[in-house]
Amino acid sequence: MPKTKFQDIVLTAIMAIVMVYGMIVYNVALNTGGVTGKTFLLAFHELYIMAPIAFILEFFIVGKIARKLAFTVLTPKDNPHFITYAISICICCIMCPTMSLIATFLFKTPSFGTWIQTWAMNFPMAICYQMFYCGPFVRLIFRIIFRKQLEFHKNFRY
Repeated sequence: MPKTKFQDIVLTAIMAIVMVYGMIVYNVALNTGGVTGKTFLLAFHELYIMAPIAFILEFFIVGKIARKLAFTVLTPKDNPHFITYAISICICCIMCPTMSLIATFLFKTPSFGTWIQTWAMNFPMAICYQMFYCGPFVRLIFRIIFRKQLEFHKNFRY
């Protein structure tokens, strides 16, 4: 979807912020026993730490691996929607255990069991949140921000 490196940076940054914030809200709710207005405020305390980590991991490492994995099943000629979904699923499959490990070390009593439990609790939420809410929402925001540039690339004959 992004056509330039700048667009890729913007899309990754928005996705990291929205995805990480949603997952932090989820984890705070798990830890406090429910969702209240305070849950959304408490999530901001971890956002400034976790969002940059997620951005760096996804932009420099995970995104490249996820694309390679997705294209072991698909080809560039396949439906662009399927390619987007496949890459998103691959990113979740890599980012969820990685971010769960980092969160375990930063915010919990680190142990292998705690990490596995955190990962197991986060994965179903992460995949559903990414596929049904965060991903479509962020791609909509991206299309709104870069409407003119995307139309130019769509109409330009190389």
